[in-house]
Amino acid sequence: MSNAEQRSDTELLLGARTSPEPFGVFYERHFPSVLAFFRRRVAGPEEAFDLAAETFAAALASVPRFEPGPEPPRAWLFAIARHKFSEALRSSRIQDDARRALAMQPIQLDDEAIDILETTARAAAVELLETLAPEQRDAIKAHHVEDRGYAEIAAELRCSESVIRKRVSRGLAALQTQLRNGEA
Repeated sequence: MSNAEQRSDTELLLGARTSPEPFGVFYERHFPSVLAFFRRRVAGPEEAFDLAAETFAAALASVPRFEPGPEPPRAWLFAIARHKFSEALRSSRIQDDARRALAMQPIQLDDEAIDILETTARAAAVELLETLAPEQRDAIKAHHVEDRGYAEIAAELRCSESVIRKRVSRGLAALQTQLRNGEA
């Protein structure tokens, strides 16, 4: 058991401000319960996994602002999870309507894509993202870390939604290649 694995959740989150390893331990410690939280609330495993990944991406982005308090860090994490679930409920109808209007099928995650997302979440994700082309990195951060929709990002960058989707897809493919080649 590593030194990080023996640390409390508070110590891990404070340590994650300067090193990626403590957040990886925090992630491994709590991912199963966050995933179970979403599995009880959504229709499919892909959506549950996506929401769990979004929760940890938001938690990682919030680490610099994390302040220990009377509540355990697990409560902080589940507050983020509840917020992501509320956002998903609000936006699912809008996204479904937009997808139908554009005659697009929902994106389905296969086992390989889920493995990539899990591995990336365990890796120093922020450092790994920095290796991507700026437009891919920015698209992935905007969509998966900042939890912004493709349409919103496209409007801001004055390009089509499909361009943003391709940037995210190509960026994730580049991350997959790096992970397979052991560059992460």
